[in-house]
Amino acid sequence: MKIVAINGSHRKGMNTAAMLGLVLEEAARGGAETELVELVDCRIEYCLSCNQCLREPKCSIRDDDMPALAEKMLAADAVILGSPVYFGNVTARLKTFMDRTRWLHMRKNLLEGKLGAALTHAGLRNGGQEMTQMILERFLLSHGFQLVEPREPGRPIYNSAVMGTLFDGLDGDRFRWRKGALEDALAVAMCRALGRNLLRRATTGRERAELP
Repeated sequence: MKIVAINGSHRKGMNTAAMLGLVLEEAARGGAETELVELVDCRIEYCLSCNQCLREPKCSIRDDDMPALAEKMLAADAVILGSPVYFGNVTARLKTFMDRTRWLHMRKNLLEGKLGAALTHAGLRNGGQEMTQMILERFLLSHGFQLVEPREPGRPIYNSAVMGTLFDGLDGDRFRWRKGALEDALAVAMCRALGRNLLRRATTGRERAELP
């Protein structure tokens, strides 16, 4: 199994990347091949709305990093998207990436049937994670991905999605902050559960496909 995680954060290697790394680490323990892509390292031009992808499954922009990113997704069994929350939404960097996948969807869902998952991170406990998660999941569903949640048979259901926060509590009227996402014990547990569940879903899918 090959899993590609795409980090939409403007900050390489920080909280969202750490959460994605936990998912990949857990999946790698079960034998998955994993890769973390930092969009901050990529040059992605805006969608031109030229509508070439309405006529054929191709994008008119070929001289940036998007074709290579598309090939990674096409070669993967599962794709995980991660974003910090910016005003209840994904980052502008990730939104540009999402818009540029239009050619993979308009004529035919070229990513259909693959496993997909998403996670979010914000400063506050209720910092817009739910809305951002919905945006990411709707994007994945539009492409025909099969959504995977961190729910596991026989294990406690902490939440239906992986959402991290730096908020740790209040000292009087002053906020107390965690130093990073890895100090959020619930988010860590959910990231690891998602990694295990991706493997379980992939194995189950293969077993069904191999039935006579």
